[in-house]
This record gives sequence, structure tokens and C-alpha cells, in this order.
Amino acid sequence: MKLHEIYNFLDKLSPFAMQEKWDNSGLIVGDFEEDISQIALSIDVDEALIDSLEDNTLLITHHPLIFSGLKELNFAKYPANLLQKMVQKKISNIAMHTNFDQTHLNDYVLKEVLGEKIVKKDGFVAYFDVDEDFEEFSRRVAEAFKLEIVRTVPCHKRVKRVALTTGSGSSLMRTLEADCFLTGDIKYHDAMEAKSINLSLIDIGHYESEHFFAQILEKHLKNLGLKVIIASSENPFTYIHP
Repeated sequence: MKLHEIYNFLDKLSPFAMQEKWDNSGLIVGDFEEDISQIALSIDVDEALIDSLEDNTLLITHHPLIFSGLKELNFAKYPANLLQKMVQKKISNIAMHTNFDQTHLNDYVLKEVLGEKIVKKDGFVAYFDVDEDFEEFSRRVAEAFKLEIVRTVPCHKRVKRVALTTGSGSSLMRTLEADCFLTGDIKYHDAMEAKSINLSLIDIGHYESEHFFAQILEKHLKNLGLKVIIASSENPFTYIHP
């Protein structure tokens, strides 16, 4: 199957036109006329992953390896070091990032991981309702995402309306109509702002909330008749308990 045929399939599944202006979803590396016989799925690209792939593989990732224009290709530096290996092995790459967040990822995490029902959806934010003690709810969330440590900003003793954005969604805090926000990459000043606007936060991790990308997409790609493997890169963070 030609690369452009797979690209068109993905575009119908989750239109690339839906991506944010700052995003770089779409074809990152490759030739649309390339013949593809195997697809690998991963949240990110790393060196170990590239080394493990067969030549002429199409790698579909959630995060784009190139976000902005490259001014140089210094093969001793990231991301050029990875791009060099990919070109040498004829590994193509398509990224499905903010478009896939809106069409599939947030919905899947809310329904399949948390076991909740969507009551409202607004772009990158999906809402659901609960009626739980904040600490008990936080423990349930931590268990669902298999978090070793759960960071919270408690502003409510009891939670009713919850907003969810996988990945990094702190910039959306002031737009929410919720008691509690589940998202990743929460910084110190995000936490301070949340307290000032009375919004409880639970940090569900960036990798931890998005690594479902591969298993979601695999189900759709099975219909293409190609070999599809889940080859997710590892979380770059490790946790040391003193």
C-alpha cells in the first residue's frame, strides 16, 4: 500500500485540518509514493524505537518529532540525530497530535480509562459528572492511570463537575466550567492560579494520559490488511522513592 493511501485513511479518521496552528501533524518524514508493508505505532520517537524497527516501516506517532522549522541538521543533536537514522533506514513518519486529541484520545480516556460518560465536549476539553470526596476521587484517578505519585491542588472537599484534557492543558484553566480539572504537566504557577480561581487540579501526567494513542489507533488500522505493531516509546521519567 502506498503511503499516500494510508495518509488519506488517517485524514478521514481524524482530519489533519483540525490541528492547532502551532502543531505539525501530518507527514514528517517520507515519500507519499513509498510502498508500505508494516506500520508501527508509538506516542513518541526515540533512538531505541528506531533501532528496533525494520527498514521501510511507517511509524505513526502522537507527538511530531519536528514542531517548528529546523535551521540546521546537526546529527549530533536532537532531533537531527533521530532523523538521520530514520532516513538511513527508510522509516517514514506521520504525526497525529492535536487533531487526534479532539477526535479520539480525550473521549477514549474518559470512557475507557476512567469509566465515565461524557456530558459535554468543548474542543480539547471533555466533561463528566461525579459526586465524590476529593481525596477518594483522586485515589481512583491515580489507580486508573497507574500513577506512582499523584499531585493535587485541592480546592473542593467534594467534586461534582470534572473537566479532562489529556497531555498538557493548563492553558485552558480559565475557560473551564468545572470543580476539578484533570490534565498533565501542571507547573507551580499553574497550581497557584488554580487556587486563586477555586479550581481543584489532579495531575494525570503527560505520558500517562496519552500513551493509549497506539492501542486506540491500532483498532482502526487493522482494516488496512497491513502488519501493525504497537511499539510505544518509554516514559522518559522515572520515580525514586526515598
